[in-house]
Amino acid sequence: MSIDAIGDFLTIIRNGLMSSKLFVMAPYSNLKFEIANILKDEGFVKDVAVVEDDSKKYIKVFLKYVNGESVIHELTRVSRPGRRDYKGTAYIKPVIGGLGLSILTTSKGVVSHKKAKELGIGGEVLCTVW
Repeated sequence: MSIDAIGDFLTIIRNGLMSSKLFVMAPYSNLKFEIANILKDEGFVKDVAVVEDDSKKYIKVFLKYVNGESVIHELTRVSRPGRRDYKGTAYIKPVIGGLGLSILTTSKGVVSHKKAKELGIGGEVLCTVW
């Protein structure tokens, strides 16, 4: 069992996309739920729901496809438990020329790199998606 819960969550989404699933389910945590909501708000997934089953909570992520092709082309974990990656506001770079986004944990919560630039804060870069 891995100790990288965010990495496991991203892998569940990647595996669901490779097998063209309509949705994937992952164990619930507040951080994973915030990441999924950012993906939904930015248009990378259709919807996110919380499902309770036998006193356990799960996140149900409905994957998005356009003409049979996944909207998410690449979902990469940046900061890992063995190597954290912190960036200041000036050092947060756009992903694929602005087509993608980075998701960060900041003192203001979990935000996209666009929101972090607006707020003028940096943080730990969790993952990138495009």
